[in-house]
Amino acid sequence: MPAARESLLDAAFTALARRAWSAVRMVDVAAVAGVSRQTLYNEFGSKEGLARALVRREADAYLAGVERALSTHVDARERLVATAEWTASAARSNVLVRALLTGCWGERLPSPTLSAVPSSSAVPAQRRADGPLPSPADFVALVRDRAVASLSVSRADTVELARSCELVVRLSLSCVAAPPGDGGITDLVKAALTPPHRLSS
Repeated sequence: MPAARESLLDAAFTALARRAWSAVRMVDVAAVAGVSRQTLYNEFGSKEGLARALVRREADAYLAGVERALSTHVDARERLVATAEWTASAARSNVLVRALLTGCWGERLPSPTLSAVPSSSAVPAQRRADGPLPSPADFVALVRDRAVASLSVSRADTVELARSCELVVRLSLSCVAAPPGDGGITDLVKAALTPPHRLSS
């Protein structure tokens, strides 16, 4: 991603942390990023385009974190625990990730439509951002499928594995909505993966 585009997205994310999206001004985003307002419009087309690109970036960063979590351990159960912990942590620390995973878009946030929008942008990254954005159900399927792909090398029973992976994803999303008490998400996931949901590495 070109440096100017990334700087603009960083500036927009910082602005969103300070004020409601409706109060974020394009001229201020451009000034903080150190580029002209015309550069911002050339990259994103509009404030809606900027919002879509910002949401797309945060969705991609969340999924990259899922990939990292799935590669951090040898043991299958520990990989899924790490994925659940990442999901809860990312949703706690990033309002856009939380909105993407839960579908709860507060009035302070941009609320781009999840379906694709017409794009005439010459910028490939913006054409991608103008495509469909993942819904909460899409995220469940994406994370489940990535977990299955990561763990299936040593598993013959992919149907049971897919059920266990989806259970972990849905459990981690429930912890986003209602954070667990003592033991946290780690204990919940480990308990969910004991028989009959037992995983072997």
